[in-house]
Amino acid sequence: MPRSKKSHSRKLEAGLKDERGAQGPGDAQVPATEKETASSSLSPSIQGTPEVVPAAGKPSVLQSPQKALSSSTTIKATPSSKSQEGSSSPKQGPSASQAPPDAESLLSDVLNQKMAELVQFLSTKYVTKEPITEAEMLESVIKEHKGHFPVIFGKACECMEIVFGIEVKEADPINRSYVLVKTLDLTYDGMLSDDHSMPKTGLLILILGVIFVEGNRAPEKKIWEVLRKIGVCAGKKDFIYGEPRKLITKDFVQEKYLEYRQVPGSDPPRYEFLWGPRAHTETSKMKVLQFFAKVSGTDPASFSSWYEEALRDERERAQAKVAATDATRATASESSSVPSSSVSCPE
Repeated sequence: MPRSKKSHSRKLEAGLKDERGAQGPGDAQVPATEKETASSSLSPSIQGTPEVVPAAGKPSVLQSPQKALSSSTTIKATPSSKSQEGSSSPKQGPSASQAPPDAESLLSDVLNQKMAELVQFLSTKYVTKEPITEAEMLESVIKEHKGHFPVIFGKACECMEIVFGIEVKEADPINRSYVLVKTLDLTYDGMLSDDHSMPKTGLLILILGVIFVEGNRAPEKKIWEVLRKIGVCAGKKDFIYGEPRKLITKDFVQEKYLEYRQVPGSDPPRYEFLWGPRAHTETSKMKVLQFFAKVSGTDPASFSSWYEEALRDERERAQAKVAATDATRATASESSSVPSSSVSCPE
């Protein structure tokens, strides 16, 4: 059975909050107020997104939620102007904003329930690798609440990205079809080969972000401090992430996304995490920073010190790529200029 009745996405909101005074290379050059603002803003500020509860026995198939929200309201009773414009359905009676408080609250609960159901629908589609269309979502999940589809869909997509690290991308704007892809160009999602698990990319992205803002190396103690804020604790099985210590110190390390090593000269021994070679190959500091800026509704450049570091990293990667290309061309040129050896057959 699920271990918690709280939303994973609401917990992930706190994941990079309170990173006040992070100690890492270059921290002394960052004003305290800027660090506090940037660190707080790096958190995925999705308030009250729905809980995603796997069905007992087969986590890849999701059951209907008993609770769409635990506290704060994500979707208000009145559709946004965007959702009204994007809907061809006629207006029905007085606006929800004029409805009595009880009626408005009831409608909000229903819409949040629909958002939770849509998250589960999308998660199942990711597992089965089936295509998704807006028409199918409207018919299977949204139903009579079509006028609210844009905002429900938007929040469901945010939840998918933060909790599972899965991005919903438009594949065909004419037919309004979508594909589900792993965020930040990562090729690994942590799912078992038998599909009896859920994507774990969201947790990996959070850890990569913490390592980055901690100066490219994060003490193990710091990682677990952040993870405790989202309810993920060593030795305590999580219904999405499994046994966290094994996932982080074994699986992510074995997949070469993380390095886990003893701090040199530490006595008693202390350990730290760094980006692994696969993380450096598949993604970048800029992509990680852009991800957190996107989910927190801000601009990457507002985190000036980290943005500058990410820009330097982009330049270095581009230079390394050019150098590698030049070396390959030089090798090919040398090979083509060597004359073929004439072989004479003995008489």
